[in-house]
Amino acid sequence: MDDFFRGVRAHGSLFGSSALAPPFSLHFVDGAPLTLCTVLSGGGWIISEHGAPEPLNAYDTVVVRGPGTFTFADEIGTRAEPVACGEYCAAPELGGTRHRRGWRDDGEGPTTLIVGAYPVRGEISRPLLEALPAVLRVEGGGTGDAVLDHLAAEVAVDAPGQQVVLDRLLDWMLVCTLRAWFDRPGGEPPAWWTARRDPVAGPALRLMHDEPAAPWTVAALAVRVGVSRSTLAKRFTELVGEPPLTHLTRHRMALAADLLAERPGATVAEVARAVGYADPFGFSAAFKRVRGATPSEVRRRPPERTAAKVLSDRQQEGIVEG
Repeated sequence: MDDFFRGVRAHGSLFGSSALAPPFSLHFVDGAPLTLCTVLSGGGWIISEHGAPEPLNAYDTVVVRGPGTFTFADEIGTRAEPVACGEYCAAPELGGTRHRRGWRDDGEGPTTLIVGAYPVRGEISRPLLEALPAVLRVEGGGTGDAVLDHLAAEVAVDAPGQQVVLDRLLDWMLVCTLRAWFDRPGGEPPAWWTARRDPVAGPALRLMHDEPAAPWTVAALAVRVGVSRSTLAKRFTELVGEPPLTHLTRHRMALAADLLAERPGATVAEVARAVGYADPFGFSAAFKRVRGATPSEVRRRPPERTAAKVLSDRQQEGIVEG
């Protein structure tokens, strides 16, 4: 289900690395859809608006789902005054820096923190967000350790193209963390995550997601997967929780909603063809049935005002000190 991750991409999103000496308390106020926090050395606590505090030790990783804010502190009940961190962070003497995204604070504290915020875009990635708790934690010792070794090496230098490298390393780290969390013993991953490994439902899901414009029928999918029509329909419905063509329609409409938002110059007919509908009127009717609004109504909606944008506006107005 790689497409669920495609809207989750870092782009200049490294808030930074900082060597922190206790006591410290960094309050991340952007409320990004997803924020990844990991430490290369030392440790502290992630304290969020939802759920119990989570310890963060060397090479552990925590992912916080927005829009709630959270704090990284040396200990629960720290005596440190919270320092607000957003697109700008605090002055060096307060535990951070005033550099923009990509900041680095080469202090001498024992705790080295890495933070990446993700502006999750589009309806395609919504199932991923909906499957995550407010805070999830994955201990070190897994596949993500190798990524952290690369991160540590890259953060230590200042070279051309560094931000691009850091963005991709953060993407890699996020995927490793989510994989480990979904596959943890005793976990309850979403149906689409479990189904992707099934020899029948998995290939059918990949076909529909990779080729959404193809004229799929259950029979056509069954031929491609190499099973009978009844076997595919039964197995898919049991594992995914809905029949194959119902899932295909929902996926197509989510993809169409993203195309309408991302390509303002595209006509409804062009979007319809991109998701497998030759008739724009039939597409519009299906879109309204699934999404609750017509394509034109969705296109006219103003873009969401994200928490990060709210913070930036408030800083410019002088309401929040950067």
